[in-house]
Amino acid sequence: MRKRDIRLLVLIVLVAAFAVWVCLPSNPGIHLKLGKSRIDRDIKVHQGLDLQGGMEVLLQAVPAEGEAVTSDAMDSTRTIVENRVNALGVTEPVVQAFGTDRILVQLPGIDNAQTAVESIGETAQLEFVDTGSVYLQPGTAVRTDTGRAETTTTAGATSASPTPTIAATGAQGEAATTATPAQGAAAGETVYHTILTGKDLKTAQVAFDQSNQPIISFEMTDEGGKIFATHTSANIGKYLAIVLDGKVISCPRIQSAIPDGRGQITGSFTVDEAKTLVMQLRYGALPVPLQIVDMRAVGPTLGQESVDKSIRAGAIGLCVVLIFMLVYYRLLGFLADIALIIYALVTFALYKLIPVTLTLPGIAGFLLAVGMAVDANILIFERMREELRAGRTLERAIEAGFQRAWTSILDSNISTWITCAILWFFGNSFGASVVKGFAVTLAIGVFVSMFTAVTVTRTLVRATFALGGENLRAKKWLLSV
Repeated sequence: MRKRDIRLLVLIVLVAAFAVWVCLPSNPGIHLKLGKSRIDRDIKVHQGLDLQGGMEVLLQAVPAEGEAVTSDAMDSTRTIVENRVNALGVTEPVVQAFGTDRILVQLPGIDNAQTAVESIGETAQLEFVDTGSVYLQPGTAVRTDTGRAETTTTAGATSASPTPTIAATGAQGEAATTATPAQGAAAGETVYHTILTGKDLKTAQVAFDQSNQPIISFEMTDEGGKIFATHTSANIGKYLAIVLDGKVISCPRIQSAIPDGRGQITGSFTVDEAKTLVMQLRYGALPVPLQIVDMRAVGPTLGQESVDKSIRAGAIGLCVVLIFMLVYYRLLGFLADIALIIYALVTFALYKLIPVTLTLPGIAGFLLAVGMAVDANILIFERMREELRAGRTLERAIEAGFQRAWTSILDSNISTWITCAILWFFGNSFGASVVKGFAVTLAIGVFVSMFTAVTVTRTLVRATFALGGENLRAKKWLLSV
């Protein structure tokens, strides 16, 4: 047995073991701390709207009086809504245009429907507001000089939790532990100056400090960074409120000058609070205001009993295929069955790791890919039979079987990938997520089948016949030649 085959056999065992670990229902996920960063990844099956139910929301564009809703504005609005939904952690949502001025949003498995709807439907004018020595409690409605504020309330408030601070990346300093009450702010009269708006923010993301506490790391645009540098240099120790649609969402104290437009907001955030704030920062402005015209809960169209029956039917079908391969091809069929089981484990593990949302069409794509994986083995084994009947040695028949069947396998798989690309493009263009789900699962399944049908099966066959040698050829019942 060649060293290359031994290395491949070890690799196959390791891949199969990892796939089994990922596929376990009790999988704890991946939770690692790498230096200053941290990886927290839950590994679970993501089900689509038709399998687990969820929410369906219809949003209506409400333009200002005398303004028309353009197709470009609706496209931009749909993209921002989709970004917000993805930031909520909803896997494979449906966000598609519905007519000329409506957007349909489907949220599979959403837990807090009201919070999700409020997040995706907000007009969300984002502002960075200079409040001087006045600390504004999150949730306080304020008036700014952009004219986009809500009803003014008393600005001053105190906070029981430590006040967030804003500083340049890597800056050190002591955060304020108590809030500064507003002084001299007349109720209904205070108008604060907006320093920057959401368009000046380039990016924002959740990070972790040395104590593994969540913080918000952000970066301004070039133009916004210059304005930010001037303001923070002249206002160290004062407050800069982050205002969304006239309501304060955070009011950090400027801890140090931020000369390059890159900084971080620190405070007593939970991970969920930090993610919410990042989502509001990154996707803060809709070109067209939206209002909810319909919102309803959607139950799973299949129902749990139907899902159980579908899984049972799939398991029975897979067992029938395994038995057929074993009976018809005998030893080769047994090796192909091992490869097919590894195929199923690796494919399902990838669905959980990517992750891929499993819908009914997605499951159909997986089952179709199983059939193609079996088909590849049949092509190889039939070619091997022909070589053995032509008088080739067992070793030469094995190599010729794989080499000469490879072109047929490659051509059929490339044709399938092209079809998957067309289906995915169609589904992405017209909002048909079920078509996208079918295309994605089929494409992944075909990719894995090439690995298992060629690499796994060939390595197992080589290893088996390296041990048995030409003596196996005399056992017709074992090879079924």
